[in-house]
Amino acid sequence: MLKAVKFLACAFLMMVGVASTQQAQAVEWKEHVLGDENAPVTMIEYASLTCPHCASFHTEVLPEIKEKLIDTGKLKLIFRDYPLDGVALRAAAIAQCAGEDRYFGVLGMLFKSQMTWARSQDPIASIKEVVRFAGMTDDAVDACMADQELIDGIVGSRMRGEQEFNVNSTPSFVLDGDTIAGSRDAEFFIEKVEDLID
Repeated sequence: MLKAVKFLACAFLMMVGVASTQQAQAVEWKEHVLGDENAPVTMIEYASLTCPHCASFHTEVLPEIKEKLIDTGKLKLIFRDYPLDGVALRAAAIAQCAGEDRYFGVLGMLFKSQMTWARSQDPIASIKEVVRFAGMTDDAVDACMADQELIDGIVGSRMRGEQEFNVNSTPSFVLDGDTIAGSRDAEFFIEKVEDLID
């Protein structure tokens, strides 16, 4: 698994042209959008970085959705944090600190390597090893986890999901006002989005 993460990290760094390490800096929580802001359909995903079903969605389902719906301008995906535990909360903070251009790359790395770091005796140390490939220093990671405003923003994301869309599990999706609990295959989302466009 770690070998796959290294490969993904190298490809990711080449894509964004990042060669230097990232230093610690204050970060404000924000939701991140994948796709065209003007896409006709919007889907919100609530996910936790320690949720195995969320990892499966990101590694097995999302690539096809991206190819057929997001890259074609039909759908934009808004990712919102819904941490299920303290480790997921800190991992979400670390992903937020990766920066706008690296966010989804680091998120993908963390989901892809989830089984490695989430089951380790020291998950944070293992996460540091993963995100080091994305240029994040240990000091930057420590600063992210100590940023109380950022942590509060992530917790607020979860609370708003519960209050606005009755989200109570992960992954959950909000599509055309309907909350969909649990992962589905790509075909399910493709049919839903195509129906909304028609």
